[in-house]
Amino acid sequence: MANAVRSYKDLVAWQKSMDLVAAVYRASQGFPKEEIFGLVSQIRRAAVSVPSNIAEGHARTSKKEFQYFLSNARGSLAELETQLTIAYQLAYIDETGINQLLDRLGEVGRILNGLLAALKRSSK
Repeated sequence: MANAVRSYKDLVAWQKSMDLVAAVYRASQGFPKEEIFGLVSQIRRAAVSVPSNIAEGHARTSKKEFQYFLSNARGSLAELETQLTIAYQLAYIDETGINQLLDRLGEVGRILNGLLAALKRSSK
């Protein structure tokens, strides 16, 4: 991993989570105006937190710190999933929209899980 990855930008987890952020921003543009400082803000903050934690963790000096920030990124994914589900229940997102977002979210989660597992194996 260390040879191929020179920057957090080389990590597929970061790239896919950046795509997720863009999709979340597009989806939340259609939310009611009264949600701008409520659900829209929370959803966007949680989405942005995922690639931000990946980048910050990669910049740290130890694998243990990187694992910690990847774990935070996973937590932000769970938070985002909850908030998107709320938006769907409130009919701010239609079924197609929620399914597309949850598919992207699931993909990022699987990639993060794989990265965490690889880091744990390499530290043994």
